[in-house]
Amino acid sequence: MLSKLARLIAVAKGDLPADLVLANARVVNVFTGEVEPGNVAICGDRIAGVGDYHQAKEILDLGGQYLAPGLINGHIHIESSMLSVGQYARAVVPRGTLAVVTDLHEIANVCGLAGIRYILNCARRLPIELFLMAPSCVPATPLETSGASITPQDIRQVLRWRGVIGLGEVMNFPGVLSANADVLTKINLAQGKVVDGHAPGVTGKRLSAYIAAGIYSDHESVSLEEAREKLRQGMFVMIREGSSEKNLDALLPLVTDNTYKRCMFVVDDRSCVDLFRDGSIDAVVRRAIGRGLDPVRAIQLATINTAEYFRLARLGAIAPGYLANLIVLGELSKLPIDMVFYHGHLVAREGEPLFPLQEPSGEGLTNTVNIKPFNIGALTLLASKETVPIIEIVPDQIITRKRMEKVKVVDGVIMPDIGRDILKLVVVERHRATGNIGLGLVKGFGLGRGALASSVAHDSHNIIAVGTNDEDIFTAIKEIERLNGGLVVAANGKILASLPLPIAGLLSDEPLEVVVGRLEGLEQLARNLGTTLKSPFATLSFLALPVIPELRLTDLGLVDVNQFRLIR
Repeated sequence: MLSKLARLIAVAKGDLPADLVLANARVVNVFTGEVEPGNVAICGDRIAGVGDYHQAKEILDLGGQYLAPGLINGHIHIESSMLSVGQYARAVVPRGTLAVVTDLHEIANVCGLAGIRYILNCARRLPIELFLMAPSCVPATPLETSGASITPQDIRQVLRWRGVIGLGEVMNFPGVLSANADVLTKINLAQGKVVDGHAPGVTGKRLSAYIAAGIYSDHESVSLEEAREKLRQGMFVMIREGSSEKNLDALLPLVTDNTYKRCMFVVDDRSCVDLFRDGSIDAVVRRAIGRGLDPVRAIQLATINTAEYFRLARLGAIAPGYLANLIVLGELSKLPIDMVFYHGHLVAREGEPLFPLQEPSGEGLTNTVNIKPFNIGALTLLASKETVPIIEIVPDQIITRKRMEKVKVVDGVIMPDIGRDILKLVVVERHRATGNIGLGLVKGFGLGRGALASSVAHDSHNIIAVGTNDEDIFTAIKEIERLNGGLVVAANGKILASLPLPIAGLLSDEPLEVVVGRLEGLEQLARNLGTTLKSPFATLSFLALPVIPELRLTDLGLVDVNQFRLIR
């Protein structure tokens, strides 16, 4: 009996028949940027060779269709889809995504290492490679209350786990620049592995200091100038196109013959609706091609570039010894995916998954909403100054602007001003029943009435709500509590609709189509209430993230991110 490796060598030499030959293919060579005619021989889960192979147990004639490597998403938070892991795979695998790199810091902020283990266990039997980056910032900052924390000792443990390839995005860039002992210890523990960055708006000597700590990637650039400086300083630039973080159009000119090897496509956060309707990393590739990027170059930025940056041996290309993770395309310009092969087996065809789902239950990760009782009076925002700081939303971005404006005051109480699109923003701590409630104002939602609330609020995932009046805000928050997590729309003191998220207050246990339908219904109700935002709940979820400039609201109060301190 030949060993697996010996058999692979024999098939590659032509001495033994392959298990499968994909014949008459136009093979996308990501090493040379060429498209080559040929047959691809597969032995077990590996590619034995590309070229003149005709002997096999099974031959599938592709009739001149294109054959490309399976796509790799180099920075994704699966939890942002609000789908269970199996349903997430149902959404992305038929669209060609066969590997993801994630740090799972969303569920870790709620449930700690138990949350990470749950996701990894769910993914074990699915046709997708899941690579874990040990989450470096749980919580992201000391300016909020999370449900768990991951210490340097935990990082040491996680880095030993199978499939852990590095340290996840170091969001606490002020901690790096101030040489915080815990932050630097985590970076040192990951020496010899990949360390991902997160440095929005960091430039000049501060950027040099951040990179000098051993951090060599960034996905937070929103302008070409910012991305170009990071590239020149030796960083790999992740070009992001998510649901509420859209940077592709601004950054695509960065990709040239001289720079493309240091660039890759990622989605970061993408809703289940966008995954279902538009796609995952395939949607980014398709959009880049539509903006004029050469199709093979676009595929390189979603395959081999990502694999080489993360040191994922035997992934990202069609070549001898590489894993047989492959996609069959009718044409390159629009990327219509006909067939998907994982480890040499057909797992999806014409957009339909062909694999079973056997997910463990979320038991142990439910009942995570723990709020100290409060009444509607706790939402009162008292006026102390003539002008107050207001969070201004930047459309299609997760950065915000800090505005100082006069506000509407009645009997010493700050009121929402619908005519000027100034609404109340509330964050209620939901992990430890501390009673913390952060109050602030936000501009850019456009609601004319009602309120939205969510237990998805990056990264600590307390309850966040926005609304035109305290009654609807209070009603929406109490419904989130009753559901033990979810999304809610309220108006006139009543709940209009909801999407329960019972697993950690982040994930649904319903099928893909059900979650998509409910989220689309919520978003339509939000539009009926006046919002003009494409993804209002995704936008709302980031308003509590105190590592993205300029102004945020956490359960502890307003955070000036540029100063990295609470200002109220």
